Amino acid sequence: MKNIILSSIACAFLFTACNQKNKQAEAVNSETAKSSSELYACSMHPEITGKKGEACSKCGMELTEPVSETPKTETKTATIFTTESEVKPVVSSSFAIDGIVSSYLKLKNALIKDDSKGAANAGKILYATFNSVNTGGINPKLKAEYLDITGDAKEHAEHIGDNPGKIDHQREHFVMLSKDINDLIKTFGTKQKLYQDYCPMADEGKGAIWISETKEIKNPYYGSTMLTCGSIKKTL
Repeated sequence: MKNIILSSIACAFLFTACNQKNKQAEAVNSETAKSSSELYACSMHPEITGKKGEACSKCGMELTEPVSETPKTETKTATIFTTESEVKPVVSSSFAIDGIVSSYLKLKNALIKDDSKGAANAGKILYATFNSVNTGGINPKLKAEYLDITGDAKEHAEHIGDNPGKIDHQREHFVMLSKDINDLIKTFGTKQKLYQDYCPMADEGKGAIWISETKEIKNPYYGSTMLTCGSIKKTL
């Protein structure tokens, strides 16, 4: 009887020990599975996530900061919201004179070809471009200067547009228009590489500048008569 009792106690002890080991194994397996599925973030770039120990795609550091599913979703939403709130003001208030410069260059190239009708069409396009520019993003301190320059430039563009067939008259207004475009570039800049060219014979011998997108001299004031008259004054 004593042996039976001792055997029962031993079996109970072994059963308890086995259960304890199984529970420990389950805990380890559960922890391992959790670690493999849990996301980690880069301490320098929290938006970069992945498995623990992986390299950050931006800086190469290991991903060591645990990220739970709920905070991840909240962070993503907050990031998108922040990004939109940052981008929208930039888009709505963006300002550039690149469209104006592009229209001016088309007008200049028409005069180079002695194309009075083409110059008139380009003048009308330039005039419309001035009217379509969004001035909302202009620095308030520079807005008055912009309106003053473009107010004068619009008059010259309008004269050129209204006078097809009168290329000498168009070129007279192109002298002042080029000064206005130069002032706009000087004040607001442009992404395009441009050159300020100079013709000493233009404007009745007083000399005049024009803006060009190429280094090659092609004179819009004389066209085919003195196509290469002039020189590059400076790079803008």
